[in-house]
Amino acid sequence: MQNLSVRTALSGKRILLTGTTGFLAKVVLEKLIRAVPDVGRLILLIRGGRGGDGARERFEREIATSSVFDRLREEQPDFLERFFADKVECLTGEVTEAGFGLPASKFVELAGRVDVIINAAASVNFREPLDQALAINTLSLHHLTALARAADAPLVQISTCYVNGYNRGEMREQIVKPAGAAIPRHRDGYYDVEALIGKLQKKIERIKARVRDPKLLERRLTELGIAESNRHGWNDTYTFTKWMGEQLAMRGMHGRALGILRPSIIESVLQEPAPGWIEGVKVADAIILAYARGKTSFFPAKTDGVIDIIPADLVANSILLTTAEAIAEPAQHRIYQCCSGSGNPILMGDVIRLLEGESKRNWRAYDRLFYSEPKHDFRVVNNTTFRLMMGCMGVVVGVRSAAQRLLGAGGASRSLEALRTTRTLAITFSFYTQPRYRFHNAKLLALAQRFGSEEGYLFPVDARLINWPDYLCRIHMTGLNRYALRRREAAAASSPAGVALPAPQAAR
Repeated sequence: MQNLSVRTALSGKRILLTGTTGFLAKVVLEKLIRAVPDVGRLILLIRGGRGGDGARERFEREIATSSVFDRLREEQPDFLERFFADKVECLTGEVTEAGFGLPASKFVELAGRVDVIINAAASVNFREPLDQALAINTLSLHHLTALARAADAPLVQISTCYVNGYNRGEMREQIVKPAGAAIPRHRDGYYDVEALIGKLQKKIERIKARVRDPKLLERRLTELGIAESNRHGWNDTYTFTKWMGEQLAMRGMHGRALGILRPSIIESVLQEPAPGWIEGVKVADAIILAYARGKTSFFPAKTDGVIDIIPADLVANSILLTTAEAIAEPAQHRIYQCCSGSGNPILMGDVIRLLEGESKRNWRAYDRLFYSEPKHDFRVVNNTTFRLMMGCMGVVVGVRSAAQRLLGAGGASRSLEALRTTRTLAITFSFYTQPRYRFHNAKLLALAQRFGSEEGYLFPVDARLINWPDYLCRIHMTGLNRYALRRREAAAASSPAGVALPAPQAAR
């Protein structure tokens, strides 16, 4: 096998990138601009804004101003400005619509000038209404593979390690067999999900025909998504619909180049463009934030389980290696997992110990995260104990709230609010804090070995680079405080209570 090169493979290439208003794709975009300046063109497919703004307006407002580009703005301001003007093309379109909602002539014209597609668009909400999650995480692959076929271009699909669902044990870089209700398998290896999708759409339409109230409709469709996910072998709608998206990608790219890259729980960057850079509150961060604000002090978790966290820059580099290989050696399907559990594992209990210790020692250094010194230890319990504690606390808090109302005290008690926060976090995230499998990435590491030593330095993917105490206690906590959260004054101005928790995002 020949040596591969990201810069050689992508030089002069026209790359269609989706999802650039999101966290991960911004890291990919920044790395492409900084490390592959000879790329031909970056075509960003961006949904139009609610106010009628086109893709370029959204790019200038939501992407170009991002702090992810601070390093480039400081080191090469003229280069960055020229690159944005000359090599970044913003295309207003919607991945959930056939032909991205473009006129047929424009779709054909687009296909004639795309060399490779990187699809990072996704609904990253664990509990999304099923119709919305299905549209962006699954059905959009019909439209993306149609463009890839018309362009004769490789597709790199960003998925998630958690498509492994309720399976247990050692999870390797291969097609995932559902752990629940039977789904027929195609002779080419992937699963035939068209009939399943049709049944799901019929159930969605029946609910829409019966329910007119928008809020109730959203709740019913969210409940349907969770119920169907659980029945077929997944914890949540996000991972279920991402798995179905993988199947459509494999079907649509039959005989053509396809790379599927599955990250685990993506958190702040390790090294580039700036240690700790992050956007938004991710999986672990929602629990850290709730603890910091005094909204929870215990959580169901498996302390001796390996929790798989991976910095965003290692994921972005893995995407670029996968893309370079798909261009250099097309007509194959490849699955890679970007993860830490097999090469540099850390236990859930150690993550909690490190973050709690850092919080108690240095809480003053994290002024946007901690408003006061944490008063309690963060307790970890098993599911049975958690349910018992929640039940007992619910009774006590309910009696206290009733007494407050009788005495004329207004508003919900802090205890009741903390109880609700803990229950919501547990419903959403407890599956991920009680890991039952370990992800492997031997194929990704073997791919990385095929790139020269210089590119291995420029595009690292190996989780063994992570020093967990340094990453969690210095890099990640600092980044979470600096990039993901607003100053207390700004938060108070936008929230009557001044302590509202940002909505957490999924594993990616």
